[in-house]
Amino acid sequence: MGDLTNSAVEFCPKSQRGSGAASAGAEPNHGAAFGATLEELRVLMELRGAEALQKIQESYSDTEGLCRLLRTSPTEGLSDNPADLEKRGETFGQNFIPPKQPKTFLQLVWEALQDVTLIILEIAAIISLGLSFYHPPEEENAECGKGSGASPEEGEAEAGWIEGAAILLSVICVVLVTAFNDWSKEKQFRGLQSRIEQEQRFTVVRNGSVIQIPVAEMVVGDVAQVKYGDLLPADGILIQGNDLKIDESSLTGESDHVRKSVEKDPMLLSGTHVMEGSGRMLVTAVGVNSQTGIIFTLLGAGEGEEEKKEKKGKQQDGSVENSQNKAKKQDGAVAMEMQPLKSAEGGEVEEREKKKANVPKKEKSVLQGKLTKLAVQIGKAGLVMSAITVIILVLYFVIETFVVERRVWIAACTPVYVQYFVKFFIIGVTVLVVAVPEGLPLAVTISLAYSVKKMMKDNNLVRHLDACETMGNATAICSDKTGTLTTNRMTVVQTYLGDQHFREVPDGGQVNPKTLEVLISAIAVNSAYTSKIVPPEKEGGLPKQVGNKTECALLGFVLDLGRDYTPVREQIPEEKLYKVYTFNSVRKSMSTVLQLPDRSFRLYSKGASEILLKKCSSILAAGGEPRNFRARDREEMVKKVIEPMACDGLRTICIAYRDLPASPEPDWDNEAEIVTDLICITVVGIEDPVRPEVPDAIRKCQRAGITVRMVTGDNINTARAIAGKCGIIQPGDDFLCLEGKDFNRRIRNEKGEIEQERIDKIWPKLRVLARSSPTDKHTLVKGHHRQHHRGAAAGRGRDGRRDQRRPGAEEG
Repeated sequence: MGDLTNSAVEFCPKSQRGSGAASAGAEPNHGAAFGATLEELRVLMELRGAEALQKIQESYSDTEGLCRLLRTSPTEGLSDNPADLEKRGETFGQNFIPPKQPKTFLQLVWEALQDVTLIILEIAAIISLGLSFYHPPEEENAECGKGSGASPEEGEAEAGWIEGAAILLSVICVVLVTAFNDWSKEKQFRGLQSRIEQEQRFTVVRNGSVIQIPVAEMVVGDVAQVKYGDLLPADGILIQGNDLKIDESSLTGESDHVRKSVEKDPMLLSGTHVMEGSGRMLVTAVGVNSQTGIIFTLLGAGEGEEEKKEKKGKQQDGSVENSQNKAKKQDGAVAMEMQPLKSAEGGEVEEREKKKANVPKKEKSVLQGKLTKLAVQIGKAGLVMSAITVIILVLYFVIETFVVERRVWIAACTPVYVQYFVKFFIIGVTVLVVAVPEGLPLAVTISLAYSVKKMMKDNNLVRHLDACETMGNATAICSDKTGTLTTNRMTVVQTYLGDQHFREVPDGGQVNPKTLEVLISAIAVNSAYTSKIVPPEKEGGLPKQVGNKTECALLGFVLDLGRDYTPVREQIPEEKLYKVYTFNSVRKSMSTVLQLPDRSFRLYSKGASEILLKKCSSILAAGGEPRNFRARDREEMVKKVIEPMACDGLRTICIAYRDLPASPEPDWDNEAEIVTDLICITVVGIEDPVRPEVPDAIRKCQRAGITVRMVTGDNINTARAIAGKCGIIQPGDDFLCLEGKDFNRRIRNEKGEIEQERIDKIWPKLRVLARSSPTDKHTLVKGHHRQHHRGAAAGRGRDGRRDQRRPGAEEG
């Protein structure tokens, strides 16, 4: 591990290395202001577990000691002083990896020139131009045969260059259009890239208040809040945590989740995912000095020149992605991590990207591919024809002059004969030039460039020209649900509260005050304190949801009831929470325990209604008092409340609580005993409303003969309801809505292999695929695609049609 540190240090940017070294020395540099140098922190971050704890105790006595040396507070975080933040950036580096150099315009021109058709044209044009300037000596010599035939017609010689120049002009035209188009798209994408980077934010504590800042602005010494679902943007040391579990597979390849705690293993590394729990960390390394940054830097090091160039191609290809994902490791092992599409294709895409990075050849669209092939074939035919023409002319001349007229080759006549041969050659080239269609590539390029402009007007940014044509061939669109068809803003729209089913959110006055108090506390306390609702930035806009979407929906519900959740949180800060059972995919619920003033405990719980209702033994009645809730009541509730909500496409969440005695103190580790015998407060129905413009867009697609399918990870009832609201399915149609499991059962044979025939039976009617894994999505799109090609090959006229996936946000 030690030599890794050293080699990594070698590749640290000079400015940072210098300041780190200087701070260790006697010079009163910026770094001298901090008690820990860049070098020390890098060595510390290489350690794991017990070794790291030992090092922290030896060097800094504890994490708080390190906070003091870095001039930060574990609770208040950094101050917002710009000078201090800038100094930290200079001393310890900034949290981004410099992106690759964009291709210059000239490089793009050179790439455009590699086209086969253009190369043929360039050669022909140069020969044509060269020959037009060749003027043989005009010696009339009666002994050399028909002298008059040798001199070109008047005026033709002067205009000979026009043909070559015209061809060159058309080549230049094609090249400039292509290069300019690529260049402007690249520029737009860089703009978009930097916007994505600026929009990628992380929660930190500064001046005692929790704020979200762009990842690139994080500095060493920041106190960041981490929670379930986060991807860590920098290295750090855990200051305080609740049941924190991290997936470190992107660095170690180990799939087991690593439990992090202040006492045992506080080291948090960039590029890893938080799988459970929450906590706060002190940022100790950012950008090129963080673990992923170091690995990324090493990837470009220590090979021979050739390998270096090759690697450089790969590394640069990754660095755009990298800057987007903020210093995530560019290793083959993390190809999947890097993919914004969380699909099984991730690996393949990465591989293809890498291949593309090393091969400068440009991807051609179906039409361009076919036209190039055609142009080459025409070119070959032209070449053969022009060769035959030249040979016939030469033979004819030779036979007529030397056989029929029986002339003898005289040295003085050589220039005249050469002139004849050159003339024949020019005729041959003319045949070739006329045969090669210089307009073909130009016509395609210009028409595609025009399509790109049209798409720009519709707010579609197209990076490669050929995408327009491919999209024009789409026959089916497989769309995701969350964030693509819906607004990605969860809202509570129905509730069952106090023995009454409200189809709309009730007024605070319609609810029993006692029930209301318990409900507000249950929501405010038992949700991550990082989830909150912020007033809209623009007048009349929607309030902004920060953090977990489901929790934001519940907090919004409190606001809709005319109450506020912030006073409750101020009264019970996060430090006072006695125990937290964080949400994970196994529990499907979250519970928080508080100690009340009389030393007894209260547990608040929220989670999927089908799971939590089974643990409820009472329910709050209209008068605010608990009444018995038996299995029979539960069945009735499922029929009358939960199923109708599910049929409307709502996710049902149950909120419950329980009081526990102070003594004997409950066994907190025995979760099954703790989270049981609950009192149900309410069941709410949450939905992610459909975007207003979606139904109309789907109608247009259907009119154009494009089938729209929804492929989602959500449950089938929600998916079916949303598909109905969007117009993907219409009552009375013959359609299929399947879950991932059924889909797999129907398309696989006894051996578990996927059979194309089985897919072909399903996909024409399939409109909704719910509870689908990324692999199912991949199977559907691939199977559909293959069928198209098979059908085409079987004689439906292969039109190169493609299946298009609309890249939506993966299901949350």
